[in-house]
Amino acid sequence: MTVDQEDSNSPSMRFEIVKTLKEGAAARLGRIAFAGRLPIDTPNFIGFTSRGAVPHVTPDNAEKHLKTTAAYMALEDFIERPQQYLKRTPPIYQTSTTQKHPTRLHSFTATPPSVTTILGARRLPAVPAPMGNTANAVSVFTSTGFQSLTTAEYSSAVEALQPDVAIPLADLSQNTTAPNSKRALRMAERTDEWAVGWFSALSGSRVSTFAPVLPIPYSIQWEYISRLAEDYLPTGQLAGLALYDADVLPDLESHAPSLLPLPRLALTNPPTPHHILRQISLGIDLFALPFLNQISDAGLALSFTFPAPESTASTTTTTTPGSPQPLAIDLSDPAHATSLLPLSSPASCDCYACASHHRAYVHHLLHAREMLGWTLLQIHNHAVVSAFFAGVRATLAEGGADALEAAAKRFAAAYDAEFPEGMAERPRVRGYQYKSVGGGEPKKNKPAWGKLGGEEDGIAKAMEDLAVEEKETR
Repeated sequence: MTVDQEDSNSPSMRFEIVKTLKEGAAARLGRIAFAGRLPIDTPNFIGFTSRGAVPHVTPDNAEKHLKTTAAYMALEDFIERPQQYLKRTPPIYQTSTTQKHPTRLHSFTATPPSVTTILGARRLPAVPAPMGNTANAVSVFTSTGFQSLTTAEYSSAVEALQPDVAIPLADLSQNTTAPNSKRALRMAERTDEWAVGWFSALSGSRVSTFAPVLPIPYSIQWEYISRLAEDYLPTGQLAGLALYDADVLPDLESHAPSLLPLPRLALTNPPTPHHILRQISLGIDLFALPFLNQISDAGLALSFTFPAPESTASTTTTTTPGSPQPLAIDLSDPAHATSLLPLSSPASCDCYACASHHRAYVHHLLHAREMLGWTLLQIHNHAVVSAFFAGVRATLAEGGADALEAAAKRFAAAYDAEFPEGMAERPRVRGYQYKSVGGGEPKKNKPAWGKLGGEEDGIAKAMEDLAVEEKETR
């Protein structure tokens, strides 16, 4: 089945549904294509960046070794404004474009021109803002602290940077608990109001808009979603949906079926591949996966395949044959200090890291805190996830939704439900990446040095001992 989206998508993007397995909100095969970019076969994932780059991987190595065709970037990574220079223009807006990098976003981040760029206001997951959002602005966390980003400023930034896809502002609650009904209603009303201003400001832009769908019940945001379907889908201004909760899709099938042919990007931060499989079955096409960077930082090498092999006998001595196998291998474990095995089992990964290096080498790099260790893990882990999605697409193409469901059940039986903790010491993080807003959160970075003699101040202790000695001799 081929769907021509010329009437309902931005002219710069074409979405083709290659195969539908069930009508409505269900798994499907598709292809997203942007002019001048590599096509994206779906279901698939997009790279997740920090300051415009995949952590630990330079853009040239990303182009050579990572199999990602799109990257998510956050505007808050680029708009630092020191207080003493309030009128200073952020450098990204002053970047010159080139023939190779025709947009400022590609040029400033040195992103390969074949990679599709997706711009949002905040990282995933976002750092909770103590001040919250206002009627016409959201709080973003820059390198100089929290500041407000107005709807007008964000629209201007998108127009200046020209990403391939932009996600309009959404009034999201960053708390771990679900918002109450009053807060949820305000979220829907603000997002609806901001969407009106967004489409008015970017009318005629080449940037494709993926409208946010909030993580609240459909009954609360129905008016906003109806506006998307009735006002902006027919005019071609709406190119896709960015969902913060995949469970809203069945409601769209029932109440806004005209939106279902659009591509669906999940900003749901799924913690494991088990959650990814469930959301694919609901009809998600693209995923942003922050856990990829987190497990690489933890010294973990992904070790799963899809479909799961018939025999899942462990390659380590920590599990017994027949029991669920770990989703990842902790390469900081002393058991790998002399192991000449590749990062993953020989038949499951053909990435550069597995073909050129072994576990003992990466184990040494992690303990020596050499950045190359995390670079190799990123290359390997991205390759495993890319192969995972390729396996999902092959299963859907050959056997359909029933085959995917059966393979997902076998995968759940074959692998643990969660990733291992990872004993490796994490790389040092920038101070603005993580910050406690409620108190009590431990520091992410260990002190680079401590006081002589341990926790006690050696000089103060010596002076105290001297005073006691003088008192006793009087």
